[in-house]
Amino acid sequence: MSIDVVDLRNFYSHHLGAVARRFISRGIRKRFADLHGLSVLGIGYATPYLGLFRGEAERCLAFMPGVQGAMKWPTSRAGLAALVDELEMPLPDSAVDRVLLVHALEMAHDPTALLREIWRVLASGGRLLVVVPNRRGVWARMDTTPFGHGRPYSRSQITQLMRETWFTPTGWGEALHMPPVGRRWFLRSAVAWERVGGVIATPFAGVHIVEATKQVYRVIPARRERSRLVPALEPALAPSPRGM
Repeated sequence: MSIDVVDLRNFYSHHLGAVARRFISRGIRKRFADLHGLSVLGIGYATPYLGLFRGEAERCLAFMPGVQGAMKWPTSRAGLAALVDELEMPLPDSAVDRVLLVHALEMAHDPTALLREIWRVLASGGRLLVVVPNRRGVWARMDTTPFGHGRPYSRSQITQLMRETWFTPTGWGEALHMPPVGRRWFLRSAVAWERVGGVIATPFAGVHIVEATKQVYRVIPARRERSRLVPALEPALAPSPRGM
């Protein structure tokens, strides 16, 4: 089940969304620390986080799935966002260096096909960063935020999905250790919740932040053609022509 782009924009415009954006941005920046001279592609609703890289990356693009909808980004400059079919992206092979996947994997009707299309457009040695709801977290159990929609994942499920789609997980992080309560008085303690959750590494964080690399040399299963059974021919005497 997908969520509309208007609902995503409204979430990030409120206090709870602003706090979630700040904590998730820290986890993203920890993994993608220096992107000078690299091309970055955000898929899903990654625009709240792509601003982290616009000052250093060679190019930043935002692809928004057709079922979700799209809006102009950035609002005050030439548009860098496009509405696409996420299974047939308008890019050649090995076109981008980094991919940021936010509000996409859990909404995808075919997660395997989505990741294999990302594998295609990602350059050799490129890296993928996925932000996905944690199945064990409180945020995935409440549909008052975008992280409560779609399919959440456990750590083992993400690992298995990555390996099936020719990626190797190389780094893990979590964010949103606080409950999804939007009251201002509660949000004042959000930093303390996040600090304590990060120190003791609780398994109930709201989202996983998973970094993976593209497997360039992968094994492609070969299909054996079925051999056709040809009936054995037995020798037979042919009648000789008359007059011989």
